[in-house]
Amino acid sequence: MPNTARWAATLTLTATAVCGPLAGSALAAPGSAPAALYAPSALVLTTGHGYSAATVTPERAVTLNCAPTASGTHPAAVDACAELRASGGDFDALEARDGVMCTKQFDPVVVTVDGVWQGKRVSYERTFANECVKNSYGMTVFTF
Repeated sequence: MPNTARWAATLTLTATAVCGPLAGSALAAPGSAPAALYAPSALVLTTGHGYSAATVTPERAVTLNCAPTASGTHPAAVDACAELRASGGDFDALEARDGVMCTKQFDPVVVTVDGVWQGKRVSYERTFANECVKNSYGMTVFTF
């Protein structure tokens, strides 16, 4: 049942993130570029304690929309979108920041990312040793 609840929450948040921007007016304001010119970039990021997404119930989930403008429930959407653009949308390219000191306590945290990045389907999962290590990767993408 927890796995079913996780998927239901992820699908609901993904549908909201992807379809929400589509609910606006089909007509663009004079002199503005229509939103359809941008490849969609709408992601749902979740985090929870455990070893893998298959056995973890998400404890927190945020949405991140990066095209045509940064928005969503991510606490630093503008910075997170800029960081993802700089990495080419490659979550593995987000490296640990220098100078961050974390304990060696093992309390695994799983992060998942599902959605669309620049028109391409994205599904990503990564397990970090603890919350501090998770927050040290990149500057803002995984910090929520």
